[in-house]
Amino acid sequence: MSTRVPTRASASFRGCFCCLFLLFVCIALLILVIILVIVLAVKPKKPEFDLQQVEVQYVGISPTTPSSAAVSLTIHMLFTAVNDNKVGIKYSESKFTVMYRGIPLGRGIVPGFYQPAHSVRQVETTIAVDRVSLLQTDAANLIRDASLNDRVELRVEGDIGAKIRILGFTSPGVQVSVDCAIVISPRKQAVTSKQCGFDGLSV
Repeated sequence: MSTRVPTRASASFRGCFCCLFLLFVCIALLILVIILVIVLAVKPKKPEFDLQQVEVQYVGISPTTPSSAAVSLTIHMLFTAVNDNKVGIKYSESKFTVMYRGIPLGRGIVPGFYQPAHSVRQVETTIAVDRVSLLQTDAANLIRDASLNDRVELRVEGDIGAKIRILGFTSPGVQVSVDCAIVISPRKQAVTSKQCGFDGLSV
């Protein structure tokens, strides 16, 4: 039985492979250290995303049967994004849902965008509800709220994803949750009150 003796060429190849692997590891660690130093120097802050204005463009509620009602609604929302960081922020697409007593009625979308450092930007979206049918108790509550009380409480919820850009590198995502309670007047076609919470902080 013969044993295979490693040749000088194969040993040299293994040595080169180990050197390349160690070089790759060193470069990766160096890049990581540089990124950490930059992050510590920049001290990135969480982005601020505030709902500034809510405008009711149309609201219509009509009974369809004795036990159901159809609601049509158009709400325009204006948000202000504030970036106090020394670096830019990249926002992903955000979706906002308007609900009545926990029932989703419609959804609005804010396209993703990039925001430079030390800047303020306004973004907007429109939520359109086209004759969404509510049944039984919810329909009765909605008709009573609209016709008798002229006060319909809605909730707008959404999550905004953002990433900080540093020297071409993108940080892990951070998320800001928006939860707004708004009250609209069907007769005035207007918002009568608004209270929003951002990450559990009331504003």
